[in-house]
Amino acid sequence: MFLYGKNSVLERLQINPQTIRKIFLQTNFKEMNIAQIIKSKKIAVNTVTPKELMRIKNSSPLQGIVAEIEDFVYADFYELLDKPADKRLTLIFLDRISDPQNLGAIIRIAACFGGIGVVIPKHEACAVNDTVLHVASGGENFVPVAMVTNITNALNEAKKTGYWVVGAVVEDGENIYNSILPVPLALVLGSEGYGIRQGIQKHLDSKFRIPMQGADLSFNVTSACSIFCYEINRQLK
Repeated sequence: MFLYGKNSVLERLQINPQTIRKIFLQTNFKEMNIAQIIKSKKIAVNTVTPKELMRIKNSSPLQGIVAEIEDFVYADFYELLDKPADKRLTLIFLDRISDPQNLGAIIRIAACFGGIGVVIPKHEACAVNDTVLHVASGGENFVPVAMVTNITNALNEAKKTGYWVVGAVVEDGENIYNSILPVPLALVLGSEGYGIRQGIQKHLDSKFRIPMQGADLSFNVTSACSIFCYEINRQLK
């Protein structure tokens, strides 16, 4: 796998440098603080031309730096459930989120608020790839991401350990601002355009919506995730 962009590589250097195999720097790379950290971590460096860097990772913006890293390691779902009561995470279950930009942004949001784990399905959804890591901007270093074969089964396993399963919906849900969210909480977010599958909705303990007084539109999944995470964080304090 490859990390690209200054922020993504810098966070990995600071948090998980042991996962970096090699770094490619463009000949005119001028971020001396990053170069010094690379040197201090004793990571192999190849200096390459802009064209050579683009051949290594054909994406944009590379910002003059690409890191070859170990494959992403998913968290063990059952280990997330087995945490002691005072260290339990809020879990965000994603139903059919196929856009890597959305998955990366959700991981970044979860990292910013803290105390959150992300659960994704193995099928009909985006896995953690290079684009996800780039958009996450280092958030993957702080957020456990588990991959499960079946979201419904995983939700039921979470329930067995005491989690309350709630879904984010556009209509027919309780106003999130007038509600007390149960803990420990498992929040299900559905795909844009389709929402949460009916088969999964049957397993929800509650449904919540974000009240909107403006245009007859809806938030995209990353915006909704931000608002829900803010309210969860506010209520937990």
